[in-house]
Amino acid sequence: MRVVLLLLCAAAHGEDWTRFRGGDGSGVGQGTGYPAELRKETTQVWRTPVRPGKSSPVLSKRHVYLTSYDDRKLYTQCFDRLSGKLLWERSVDRASHLLANRLNHPAAITPVTDGENVYSFFKDFGFVAYDAAGKLLWKAPMGPFVTTMGLGASPLLTGRDVVLLADQVEGSFVAAVDRKNGELRWKTDREEGESWGTPLLYQPAGRTPYLITASRGQFGAYSLADGKRVSSLRGLPTTVVGSPVIVDGVLYVQGYGSDAPAPFSQRLEKLDKNRDGLLSKDEYLDEPFLSGIAKYIGNRDLVISEDEWNAKQREIIGPNCLVAYALDYDQSGKLAPRELWRYEKSFTGVIPSPLVYQGIVYFVKNGGILTALDARTGAVLKTGRVTGALGGYSASPVAADGKIYLASEDGNVAVVRAGAEWEVLAVTAMEEAFYASAAISEGAVYLRSEQALYRFTKSK
Repeated sequence: MRVVLLLLCAAAHGEDWTRFRGGDGSGVGQGTGYPAELRKETTQVWRTPVRPGKSSPVLSKRHVYLTSYDDRKLYTQCFDRLSGKLLWERSVDRASHLLANRLNHPAAITPVTDGENVYSFFKDFGFVAYDAAGKLLWKAPMGPFVTTMGLGASPLLTGRDVVLLADQVEGSFVAAVDRKNGELRWKTDREEGESWGTPLLYQPAGRTPYLITASRGQFGAYSLADGKRVSSLRGLPTTVVGSPVIVDGVLYVQGYGSDAPAPFSQRLEKLDKNRDGLLSKDEYLDEPFLSGIAKYIGNRDLVISEDEWNAKQREIIGPNCLVAYALDYDQSGKLAPRELWRYEKSFTGVIPSPLVYQGIVYFVKNGGILTALDARTGAVLKTGRVTGALGGYSASPVAADGKIYLASEDGNVAVVRAGAEWEVLAVTAMEEAFYASAAISEGAVYLRSEQALYRFTKSK
């Protein structure tokens, strides 16, 4: 079944990278003329210092938007696309300090733009919207949220609304706020627990558009008009950190789980100082995963027992896999996903989202291991290391013009020739850690490191 994706939030310029992983969330850019290497001497157009943050850059026709933070403030920053000049930055006060993993801090969630205005979501505040000149349009405080690792899903635009998925330890929901004034239009509770993948918009030809979610072992489809859940399916990976992708009517979801609860004895041996068979706050300290169990599982007395540990572990029992579903419809017209194939031969990674490009599914995991699968069958085409870029990976791969762009936590940026026998074209040691996914548009690659924002083109 051939389908088209309706980009309800597309800006006036067709190639603008308006949300996390581009206009349709696939991580694929259009056009040609992208650089085959990302080097200061040959292809770097500009480098601009930025405040701390791990959110990815998004683009309007003229601007690059980012979010950043410090101990007291949450910032939205706007840069000129051509020069890299900081045009403005605005901030709101942090309303809370949400418990989160060290890789998921207060400015880890990517904003979204409609081509002019920018809409930022902070898990320690809620929504805030600015126009292209930095004028505050509205604020919509939310939370505090109940998480062990922090929220992760980025917002997206659906016509008149800004939509947020907040999967938590308890109180999960999906909600839409009016992008003109920030007023809540609808909110739907979810039974899914804590998860982090960004949802998608899906529009089969001639049918009603839906919001698609894939998290905590379940598929969900929601009406954009009122938030009603219209379809569900179980059997997905239990822990989904990277975001799902829809390409040509097929949903690709990558995640992990465990076969059985990890033994509590291993944590006791390492942390149980007084050997009482329990973990108290002075023993697990501020480690987010353990703190989350202590705060939200069992009797919530801030002391972790073996029963409470096992209860949390049972939540993540499930497959390590990358699975493909055809987004079919049943006879009544209800969306009914159908599993096409499932790849379970090895751990598929944690944070980076999969990339589906030119009929091949790519995923990268720590150690710089890149795997290519046939998008139709799931058959392995090639697995190998990205030589020169072997560190940890948080940034998701993106692609355009036959090239794949990868950036590691160790500061190595690789350009890979796409294909069944993919090949490393160039690796650059940037000496700055990369956690944000790249934005690509009109032959330019925008990268955000811990210290700076970059623009690269084929020639300066």
